[in-house]
Amino acid sequence: MTDQRTDPVRAAMAGELRLLDREVRSSARLMAELLDPEFTEIGASGRFWSRSEIIASVVETTRPSDPPITVSEMTGVLLAPDLVHLTYVSDNGGRRARRSSVWRRSGDAWRVYFHQGTLSSL
Repeated sequence: MTDQRTDPVRAAMAGELRLLDREVRSSARLMAELLDPEFTEIGASGRFWSRSEIIASVVETTRPSDPPITVSEMTGVLLAPDLVHLTYVSDNGGRRARRSSVWRRSGDAWRVYFHQGTLSSL
């Protein structure tokens, strides 16, 4: 039987879903635990974000009363022993995007190294 400790794809998926949770998104500390120190993002707007910029922006704009971000079509592939690529579709209050994340293992922890979102009308 596999679990998040032995299955890198499942571990990355669990981390990605945590990053979409309102409690995590409203806490700079919790977000920082899941973002690699070298994290970068190309947002759905096309903007390039650094780790510190995305943490500050997400924490500032997240409201606990916001509806949950939903996820569909999530798949993952192990690219190397310590590297996982995830793709999925997110829906944040009607704003849909195709998303791609690269997760990297650092010690015992999985952290997202790179993320890109592309708006989609699906």
